[in-house]
Amino acid sequence: MNFFFFFFFFFGLVSLVYIRKHLLLCLLSLEFIVLSLLLMVFKVCLSFVSFYLYVMFMTFFVCEGVLGLSILVIMIRFHGNDYLSSIYLW
Repeated sequence: MNFFFFFFFFFGLVSLVYIRKHLLLCLLSLEFIVLSLLLMVFKVCLSFVSFYLYVMFMTFFVCEGVLGLSILVIMIRFHGNDYLSSIYLW
């Protein structure tokens, strides 16, 4: 069963590396990675019967998702699209 979690994590990383044109697609692949990490933490919490760690990770992951969506909304308002090539990093 652990193989599936690592497969999901690896597939999320591969999709993040190969699909870097739109910010929304990058956020979706990051959420896929987060989902695989959350499933791994859930499995660990099931074996140790402590769900405080799981709730803490869920809180961090929800904050990460909200932050990504707010960056997406700000980028669309200022640039008119979500292409990562339309912003100047340097």
